[in-house]
Amino acid sequence: MGEIAPGRAVLDAGEPMHEDVAVVIEDGEDIRELLAQVLTQGGFTVHTAADGPSGVELVRQHDPIVVTIDVNMPGMDGFETARQVRSLTTAYMVMITARGDEIDTLVGLQAGADDYVVKPFRPRELRARIEAMMRRPRALASTHPSAPRPPQAAPAPQRVPSAPGHAGAPLPDDEHETSMLEHRGLRLEPQARVVELDGQEIELTRSEFDILRMLLGSGRRVVSKLQLAGMLRGERGEPDHFLSEHDARAIEVHVANLRRKLGESPSEPRWIETVRGVGYRRTA
Repeated sequence: MGEIAPGRAVLDAGEPMHEDVAVVIEDGEDIRELLAQVLTQGGFTVHTAADGPSGVELVRQHDPIVVTIDVNMPGMDGFETARQVRSLTTAYMVMITARGDEIDTLVGLQAGADDYVVKPFRPRELRARIEAMMRRPRALASTHPSAPRPPQAAPAPQRVPSAPGHAGAPLPDDEHETSMLEHRGLRLEPQARVVELDGQEIELTRSEFDILRMLLGSGRRVVSKLQLAGMLRGERGEPDHFLSEHDARAIEVHVANLRRKLGESPSEPRWIETVRGVGYRRTA
């Protein structure tokens, strides 16, 4: 299917994604209707707003599970709208914009977005990204430090790490990972979704947390950007698709944000090494 111009959507048939609430915040009427149609066909009850303040109020009223936000809105722009939405909810949040500059991606993800889609987009692509996000845990204990932490499961047997660099070694099964991960004063609790550095809790986004968990749980094995992108889309095993420029940029921004929050220098890494041209791995 080719790219869809506003107001000319031909949607894919299929089973609904989810029976829940979504909020669309978009000042363009054609795009707003297209997004509402995509989400409605996915099984959502959709509420729409044409500006940031109205959208934030809809989020406050309806507690959606998915929020889409246009970046380039008059008055309160999408980045400030995203910050206010994130202060209210752990909803899955997608930034949608006609601009694909790296700085926009950086600011959007720093504001708490889970993903970033550039116009013109394919309805199938948007649906696939929302489905992938919804396969990941919604709760983020570290985003709301005052909220009670979820009960922790009994510790699982520790994994036996594979030999460093062993190409056939499986990556950790994040969905069933229950053991605490710890490395150089950095402590990650998968079930509680909490990260602490030297005893102080670090506030991470959902994507930053999942990337850090995958890197810490993979030992010294290099994890490619393709594998990280596949993990964020909820794929299991080795991805069989190519790495798009959009996905590569998003992974680089997520890792840069993660390093900034940890206070780590890429040139003198304490936790995450860059393997040039391939991906990342945990430091020795």
